[in-house]
Amino acid sequence: MNITANNTDAVSMRLTVSVEENDYKAKVTEDLKKIGRTHQIPGFRKGHISIADLQRRFGRQVTSDVINQVVFDAVMKYIEENKLNVLGQPMPVEVKELDLKNQKDFTFEYDLALAPELNIELDKSVTIPYYNIAVSDEMIAEQDAAFRKRFGAQVPGEEFEHDALVKGAIMELNEDGTVKEGEDAIQVVSGIVAPMYFVDKEEAAKFEGKKVGDKVVFNPRKAADGNITELSSMLNIDKERTAAVQGDFEIAISEIIVVRPAEYGEEFYTNVFGKDKVHNEEEYRAAVKEIIAGELKGNSEMIFRFSARKELMGKYGEMQLPDTILKAWLISRNEGLNESNIDEEYAKMQADLKWQLIKEQVANKLGVKIEQDDLLQFAKNMAARQFAQYGMTNMDDETITRYAQNILDDKNYRGRLIEQVGDIKLFDALQNAVTLAEETVSLDEFKEIASKL
Repeated sequence: MNITANNTDAVSMRLTVSVEENDYKAKVTEDLKKIGRTHQIPGFRKGHISIADLQRRFGRQVTSDVINQVVFDAVMKYIEENKLNVLGQPMPVEVKELDLKNQKDFTFEYDLALAPELNIELDKSVTIPYYNIAVSDEMIAEQDAAFRKRFGAQVPGEEFEHDALVKGAIMELNEDGTVKEGEDAIQVVSGIVAPMYFVDKEEAAKFEGKKVGDKVVFNPRKAADGNITELSSMLNIDKERTAAVQGDFEIAISEIIVVRPAEYGEEFYTNVFGKDKVHNEEEYRAAVKEIIAGELKGNSEMIFRFSARKELMGKYGEMQLPDTILKAWLISRNEGLNESNIDEEYAKMQADLKWQLIKEQVANKLGVKIEQDDLLQFAKNMAARQFAQYGMTNMDDETITRYAQNILDDKNYRGRLIEQVGDIKLFDALQNAVTLAEETVSLDEFKEIASKL
């Protein structure tokens, strides 16, 4: 077998593969014998059919398959040995049925789409803006209030507050406002409602200023916006009965449960940050500020990525691409693409394709590699954030690690995680390679900068 290469332009190459009978004959015989050993062929015992009969029955298809596979394997080996950076897959110049009756030797041609060589330069002479968001006293106060409420105590209160739970007997009313009686009447002796979660805020407003001993007339269907699960839970009835619930109900308030913020102290600090992490109010405020800064850093990183993309696309985005070959490849692998719409769809893809090529060459230049430990640590951070959403901010490392490993083992997530970790490592390396024009701005100023980008 002989392969010759010809560069049709800077980013396109055509491979010509010449195949002789000796290149595939032994493999054809091997595959035919395997069919004879493993298949039950009518008229023959398994393993007792001659090679001549196998050739007559299956020779044409097997020979065609073997030739195509041998040629494709040779092309892929050529690409690997010559370290060609190929976009997509090799594209056959012509697809036609082999004339096996009259030919033994064949010639195939493949077009290769080559990634352009960008000669990317990255050093401290390259400057990219980086915006830090200042943590304001208002942000600290807001986060402090959230923590104190989350770890606060639920205690009886005399008057309704916006985040209070209301307990009491809930009775269905007739149209004239009297309490409905009879076996079909809905009556909840020990009911509980949470007006703070009512979808209809006018219904929630009916509880304002109410005290223990007062009665409130409200419409559960409006309050729940027709959600049958909410109605079923609120009125302690089967979901099938909720369709009939249209009118008003009355709750006689027997108890109002209000939230009282947690007091500063060792128990509170442990609940928020874990044991022996914070010891006094000053350390607590510093730790809260650090949490907020960490959350805001994600925004700063996002805008840095936009700025870096803009900078690098401006310098290297005017690259030559093997458009014709890439279009043919895209059509071959996407049912929705054809000759009539490929130009329009390809135009939409070009910017992202160019950026992907730039990222890959930047990663190679900066020596960015993704290790298993990188993936595990990222998954652990993700797991810790998920636990924190449910108020579990001090989970032990063993639990977080086990949960993280489950995330990594999920095939639906793993590919996405690899891409995310790759981007994190790429932009971290980029920050170290170039000069960052750092500036600290307020949240409002940052939002304005972000909107422009």
